[in-house]
Amino acid sequence: MFALLLGLIVATTRADDSTSPAPSTQRIRVVTYNIKRGLGNDGKADLDRTAKVLHRLQPDIVGLQEVDENTRRSGHVDQVVELGRTLEMHHAFAPFMDYDGGRYGLAVLSQFPIVKATTVKLPEGHEPRVALAIEVRLPDGRTMPIVNLHFDWVKDDEFRFAQARELKRFLDGLKTPYLLMGDFNDVPESRTLKLLQQGTIEAAKPEDDRFTFSSKKPAVEIDYIFASPSSQWAVQKVQVIDELVASDHRPVVAELSQMPSR
Repeated sequence: MFALLLGLIVATTRADDSTSPAPSTQRIRVVTYNIKRGLGNDGKADLDRTAKVLHRLQPDIVGLQEVDENTRRSGHVDQVVELGRTLEMHHAFAPFMDYDGGRYGLAVLSQFPIVKATTVKLPEGHEPRVALAIEVRLPDGRTMPIVNLHFDWVKDDEFRFAQARELKRFLDGLKTPYLLMGDFNDVPESRTLKLLQQGTIEAAKPEDDRFTFSSKKPAVEIDYIFASPSSQWAVQKVQVIDELVASDHRPVVAELSQMPSR
C-alpha cells in the first residue's frame, strides 16, 4: 500500500512539473527624455509641465537627463523625488557634480520596484559624467538592469568616446538582459554609437521623424533606446514626441517586448 501511494505522489509531481507555466513575455514602455531641469523653451522653469508630458506618455521606465537636486536655480527642489511623487513611480538619482547649492545629474523613474542602484563613474570631459545603472524587479520576479547615460556634448568626440568605452566595459559585465537609454550627444554613424550598438537591438525611430534635438527645430538625432541581447527583444513601436515647449529635447518613447530565455 505504501509503495502504491509513493508511486502516485511521484507521478503527480512529474505531471505538475510538465504542466508548469512557461515564463511570459514582458512588454515594457520606455521613455528617454532630456528635461533640461524643467526649463522650457519659453524661459520658464516648470517641473509640473514636465510631469504632465511624462504622464501622457504612460511609461514603465523613464531615463531622465539634466536633473537638479536641491539647486538654487531650480528652487531647491529635489526634482526626481518630486517627479516620482507626482507620477507615483520609484526613482533613483546619480549626480555628476555639486552645483548651485545642490547637485546636478541624471535619474531614472520606474513603475517597477528598484532593488539596486549603481553610479558608474565615467572619464571626465567638459564636465564630470556618470551613468546610472539600476535593477528593477519585473512582475514575474525577474530582475533587469536599466542603464541611463548622458555623454559629453562638445563637438570633438574624444571625451565622449572615452566615456562610451568605459560604459561598454560595465555593460559587458552584465549577466542578464538590459535596457540602455539616454542623451548620447552623438549621431547614428558615429564611433560612439557603433560601439554601444554591439549586441543590442535599437528602438529605431521612424525614418521621417527621427530627430530629437532641438524640440523647436528638430535637426539631429542624439537620444536613443537600446536593448540587449538583440535575440531576446522585439521592438513593437517607437515615437519621437512633438513637445515644443517643455524642454529643448523631444522625448523618445518605445514599446519593447522581452522574450523569456529558455
